[in-house]
Amino acid sequence: MRKLYITLAAIFLCSVVSAQFAGIQRGQKPVPLPEGFKPSSTNTFLARYPAVNAETREAIFKVVAPTAQKVQVDLAGKKYDMTKDTSGVWTCTSDPQVVGFHYYAILIDGVAVMDRNSEVFFGSNWESSGIEIPEGPEGDYYRFNKDIPHGQVRSIHYWSDINGLERHINVYVPAEYEANPNKKYPVLYLVHGWGEDENGWSVQGHMANIMDGLIEAGKAEPMIVVMPSGDIKTNSDVREASGNVTEIFAKDLVPYIDKTFRTKTDRENRAMAGLSRGGFQTTMTVFANMDMFAWMGTFSGFFVRGDAVDAFNGVFKDADAFNSKMNLFFISTGTEERNPKDQVLELKEHGINNIVFHESQGTAHEWLTWRRALNEFAPLLFK
Repeated sequence: MRKLYITLAAIFLCSVVSAQFAGIQRGQKPVPLPEGFKPSSTNTFLARYPAVNAETREAIFKVVAPTAQKVQVDLAGKKYDMTKDTSGVWTCTSDPQVVGFHYYAILIDGVAVMDRNSEVFFGSNWESSGIEIPEGPEGDYYRFNKDIPHGQVRSIHYWSDINGLERHINVYVPAEYEANPNKKYPVLYLVHGWGEDENGWSVQGHMANIMDGLIEAGKAEPMIVVMPSGDIKTNSDVREASGNVTEIFAKDLVPYIDKTFRTKTDRENRAMAGLSRGGFQTTMTVFANMDMFAWMGTFSGFFVRGDAVDAFNGVFKDADAFNSKMNLFFISTGTEERNPKDQVLELKEHGINNIVFHESQGTAHEWLTWRRALNEFAPLLFK
């Protein structure tokens, strides 16, 4: 009899859980989403809101906060007031958004919190909510393609003498890596921006999907991609950040990668790129170690004050010397953000002839800009 009770209880519990997962509560089916709206791809499992409309690029948000006095959505630089119904559910619809990924927060009586319906994305130095406004087929290059081989993104800790503790990196190896135990590969070091971390390129940037597609199509050379942290880390023993992150990259990280993976270790097979602050860190690292890198890229990260020719301790002044050392200087930006076009033109007129300038149409300082930049940059490397 006891076994029967246990079995019946288990069946009842499974029924309740299944009903909840199906969105059925108290015998009622969930209200259908408005026509044209679908759950965002960044929602947690089975969460129906935020819902996005691919045609209008609007998003609908819902928040359960029955005791709150005021609830807002903070999205893309605008705060939207939400309206409360009799059951304590707050709702609002956004303006049309630029396609791509955007962080957002819920403001409950002025306090910014995460939306429990969103997956977690580290950005602006805190764990944020995120929403993806879908592109059409033009965005397939960063989506998972079930019909092609896929590489691996490995989560690794290595020791940094300069930082004085272990540091975390993500390392992408191409799909063919394990099948070719005697083959060595070129390496791209790819850095995130301020307020994000070493997971940004893998998660928000869909780096692996981009590289898998380029490599399978024969557009990019099979390569290892190393995604480090651009910050000096601390812990309970090392309370103050110490060292220079560019020295960590050059003196700790590169030797570790060359020792751990099958890499080509000459400068012709080593590249570095970064977005925003990571682009600036790329310039600082590469220009201080021209004997280590022959390819570089900055995505929304070419920061110059005054004359471009005089920037970075005069690295551009001898144009012939720069051209002989750097195979590619890739500079990318979104058309809706600060644009270094004038500085690029100045450098070209000065004789720097290995610059490739790329603009992401209609995007600002955001992940779609940087996905597009990587998709254009990677095929130019190691050729």
